[in-house]
Amino acid sequence: MEIGRSQTLMTALGFDPGSAQLYSRLLPLNGWPLVVVAATLSTSEEELRQEAAPLIESGVICVGETLTVLSPPAVVAHMLERAATRAQDAHDHLLKISQSVPYVAGTAARIPGPIGEEHPIDGEVIATEFTPETFERLVSATSGEMMWLRPSVTVHPSEMRFISVIEATIKAGRRCRGIYPATAWKNSPDVLRMRAEIGEEIRILPRVSTHLMVVGSTHAMFPDPLGPVQQPMVNVRQRGIVEVVTNYYEELWRRAMPVDGLDEEPSAERRLLLAELASGAQDEQIARRLGVSLRTVRRRVAELLEELNATSRFEAGVEAARRHWID
Repeated sequence: MEIGRSQTLMTALGFDPGSAQLYSRLLPLNGWPLVVVAATLSTSEEELRQEAAPLIESGVICVGETLTVLSPPAVVAHMLERAATRAQDAHDHLLKISQSVPYVAGTAARIPGPIGEEHPIDGEVIATEFTPETFERLVSATSGEMMWLRPSVTVHPSEMRFISVIEATIKAGRRCRGIYPATAWKNSPDVLRMRAEIGEEIRILPRVSTHLMVVGSTHAMFPDPLGPVQQPMVNVRQRGIVEVVTNYYEELWRRAMPVDGLDEEPSAERRLLLAELASGAQDEQIARRLGVSLRTVRRRVAELLEELNATSRFEAGVEAARRHWID
């Protein structure tokens, strides 16, 4: 009778009958060593992982050295949380779309005059690819610090040429700073390490939403519309706009986690995770922002709790603040 109710519950939550039946078989084995669970079900550990993939992906079970299975009430709470997160994401997306409506009429709208003599904004749109040669010409024609946001990092010849220009710029005495997302740190550590070794100051945020480059007090370059794409780029030299963009960058730099030479990866990773937890982010949101799986997030949270000798996330936050891991 209990199995039937579990199957009905899981099917109602959207799982196929096979996954529902497997859940009911695994539930009594919660906490058992995985090798024993596999033997009990007359299968191998790998085959068990494959068969349980939908349950693992959804977070209903966790397969490590031991098997962890959420109880039926916990499954319901967990799936409700997932649904709420998806609903919130959909709401945020629709809100962004709705915010674009004023721009439909905005292109034709003008501030009522007379407001004095009009001057065009100093800048232009660059519709072609921003190449290392273009970057080098920009560097040679300007002065001052260089700052950039990079939503992604790829390993290709042009990236290495950019790094060469940056190295020469730093040797000439100019400061260069870059902010990168956690996913770039995870997927392209060698590129970030090379950048750090030539003297670029690197910091990490859970997510970087757009490309951006600021050169001294004279140039601000960003895609239009904002985002991870690299063209077309808007190059603005208007002083007020450059100042606003610079202030925005400095605020992101203040929030970002320093990773000096990429030698403190475990500590910085903990700090990123603790910052996400302190902000109240849910596990699925943290997984998306850090570019890791839900299972990895939960494992790292458990490791943090153990390391901090804490019994709750709140207690972990208090202890992390005491140790000055987070502000």
